[in-house]
Amino acid sequence: MAALHAAALRVDLRLRDVHSLKSKRRRIARLSAALRRAFPVAFAEVDFQDLWQRSAVGVGIVSPHASQLEMAIHSVHRFLERWEETEVLSVRVSYLEDPD
Repeated sequence: MAALHAAALRVDLRLRDVHSLKSKRRRIARLSAALRRAFPVAFAEVDFQDLWQRSAVGVGIVSPHASQLEMAIHSVHRFLERWEETEVLSVRVSYLEDPD
């Protein structure tokens, strides 16, 4: 059986110049679309849904090789750091481990 390496990132964000939940939703949707165009990842807003200028997003990454997974994690982190409309407050990575 082929190896499976997976990680989930929780990224806490501050959204600049957002003054309504509607504006926040549009900005999160743009970020989601851009991230998914750039990388083969899953994306979801996971916390702070009721706050205008805060968000926590989850990004799921799967790879057949541990080294590729680490490269993808760093690439996604860099992408989010460079996204002009947000400020990354924290990033936490959780790894899926094989129970064997």
